[in-house]
Amino acid sequence: MEINANTIAHLANLSRLHIADSQMEQYQQDLQKMVAFIEKLNELDTEGVTPLRMMSAASEQRNDTVKGSLTLDEALQNAPASHSPYFIVPKVIKK
Repeated sequence: MEINANTIAHLANLSRLHIADSQMEQYQQDLQKMVAFIEKLNELDTEGVTPLRMMSAASEQRNDTVKGSLTLDEALQNAPASHSPYFIVPKVIKK
């Protein structure tokens, strides 16, 4: 697949990106390398290879276990300002 300036401009438009003319050649070269890599991967024989369902090496999921949580006093202990049971934060929205 040939990547040209029109393809880059079209992709930039779809992505709502502005690409300067001075950068067009670099993007064209980079995208051409990516497409060539994918085309090379398509040459691999994957007959009999089962699809990967998870990217985890262990492919085991941990069990959900209920564990203890912080008490109200522990949660507020390091707060710079609090008024139990709330944290006091500076006002950030001005009218």
